[in-house]
Amino acid sequence: MYDEIVVDRCHDRWAAHLNELWSTDAADVRTVLDLCCGTGLMAVELIALGYRVVGVDRSSAMLARARQRVGPAPVLMQQTLPGLTIGGVFDAAVCTFDALNYLSPADLGATLTAVGRRLRPGGWFVFDLHTDALMDFTLSHPVVEGEAVGYRFALNSVVDVGARTCDTRIDVTRAHDGDTFTERHRQYFHEDVQVRDALIDAGFAFAAITDEYTHQPPDSSTMRATWTARYLAA
Repeated sequence: MYDEIVVDRCHDRWAAHLNELWSTDAADVRTVLDLCCGTGLMAVELIALGYRVVGVDRSSAMLARARQRVGPAPVLMQQTLPGLTIGGVFDAAVCTFDALNYLSPADLGATLTAVGRRLRPGGWFVFDLHTDALMDFTLSHPVVEGEAVGYRFALNSVVDVGARTCDTRIDVTRAHDGDTFTERHRQYFHEDVQVRDALIDAGFAFAAITDEYTHQPPDSSTMRATWTARYLAA
């Protein structure tokens, strides 16, 4: 149900962008750490492009579905950020679909530090974050409703502009019998300057912010920004 309702069909395009980006690295990128890998939508695209992928996620249910999608060979582990105890050193790490927006500013900084420890010198970290444009959109659209694959869904959001938080209740109702599932989430709209400072503190060189896995710069309509950084030092 998560894949059908929540997730846009975008990971093939995003993986193609990453593949193009990493092809510029003379040191080569072969191993990728997929943070908050969810049901394996990004992992399976990267594996198809020839990358060796290790995925981590806090949800055992998500990992079980990811295992069905990627097969038995890739490593999938249950871990919760900022705690990242997985071993090994990777050429790149990714974190897609706004997963880092679920971390508080303090936990975001700790996560960046943990990711840096798992990257080789010059290794890549590419992730996406919500923008202020999305915060403004959510303020003006506190209720979003729709229907997909036999389910009705409603998202009710409350934004605290001062705290830069968004508390959302998601209600999903099965159309044929009225069975309802509810989740509650808190997300943080991280300020660009704070993210840049946290990257530097974690040993990264900031490279670019672009509009959702493209080479285009973000503008006032960009709701999901892609961040690219390179790891410099321990």
